Amino acid sequence: MHARPAAASFEVVTTDSQVGDLVDRLAEHPHVCFDTEFVSEHTYRSQLCLVQVAAPGVLAVIDTLTARDLEPFWRLLAEPGRTTVVHAGREEFGFILHAIQARPSNLFDVQVAAGLVDHDYPAGYASIVRRFLNLPTNKGETRTDWRQRPLTQAQLEYAVDDVRHLEELWRRMEQRLESLGRVDWMREEMEAWQGDVEDSFIRKRWRRVSGLNGLSRRELAIARELWHWRDAVAEHRDMPPKRVLRDDLLVELCKRKSADERQISAIRGMQRSDLRYILKGLSEAIARGLDLPEEECPGGERHRTPPPQLAMLGQFLATAVAGMCRSEHLAPALVSTSSDMRDLLAWKLGYHDGDRPPLLATGWRARVVGDLVDDLLAGRAALRIGDIRAHDPLVIERRGGS
Repeated sequence: MHARPAAASFEVVTTDSQVGDLVDRLAEHPHVCFDTEFVSEHTYRSQLCLVQVAAPGVLAVIDTLTARDLEPFWRLLAEPGRTTVVHAGREEFGFILHAIQARPSNLFDVQVAAGLVDHDYPAGYASIVRRFLNLPTNKGETRTDWRQRPLTQAQLEYAVDDVRHLEELWRRMEQRLESLGRVDWMREEMEAWQGDVEDSFIRKRWRRVSGLNGLSRRELAIARELWHWRDAVAEHRDMPPKRVLRDDLLVELCKRKSADERQISAIRGMQRSDLRYILKGLSEAIARGLDLPEEECPGGERHRTPPPQLAMLGQFLATAVAGMCRSEHLAPALVSTSSDMRDLLAWKLGYHDGDRPPLLATGWRARVVGDLVDDLLAGRAALRIGDIRAHDPLVIERRGGS
């Protein structure tokens, strides 16, 4: 039997057969809202502990530590024609990808949508609920270890509250996007967002190691080999990669350029209890980087340094564009950063070395920002200081209007 708490109308699903029953009922609806509770500090991948689900007439919490076969649920989300609603759904999207190697049919993230109709991004769930629905949310249990059992009634109510209002938020956001003519923007943004998240979950991102700037090509080759070694060990041990080898130690090993086990073990910070188990693997990874032919070593960051005035102009224009975005009910942080603006200026003035156009030169951002920058560079628009006491004192004026 489903456990139905008396204080709130939601069910707790604890077995695989109950998951199957829940999926059958969800399949009757063209949309499903869901959220998760997970713990990410101790394992290679985030450990899924709860899945909260909402649809018309359905409000449920799946205990994934007892009901382990969630494939029917993930497959349901990938069925053509069904909309999946989430908030800040990076991890949720990741769970789906790892489970079935497929995307949801139509993913709608209310955090992204809020950035396209409001001036705040990234906004927390409670903030969005207050702003769009004028409703309070449960603020307790933020430090819960979701792996512990049994869960209290308060913990379950906190978890289910994260999906209780998602459907209404989705409908409000859809209406707002339609009234602003931004439905296509949302579709485009979600496609790009899923591509970026998919890439980060699946592709090996060794260049994200902090401290790689300034390393030679040979040192970068060692860094790449050490990263792949560390990632494999972390996955095998089911632990966070940085617990296998910290970034600062990885970079130090690259700089030493020595596969000698005695020299490796002499580095400060390498005096650890499991050193004898990892020393051979470390040495072999470094040796692979050292032995790689020069022409196969990864290149360093070879972007040409643009003129210093581009950095100043990028910051200046980003500030002005941020004010314009707020007046147009767009979140500046979703539209662009100062770095994005510098990339756009460098691209338009011939200093961009990337193999793809910059973010602000593509899609809806090009229509919002790129065309405006063209007008500014061509003299068809100008910047001036308006009310210096206003939140956005810089004003953009186009010729013949403002």
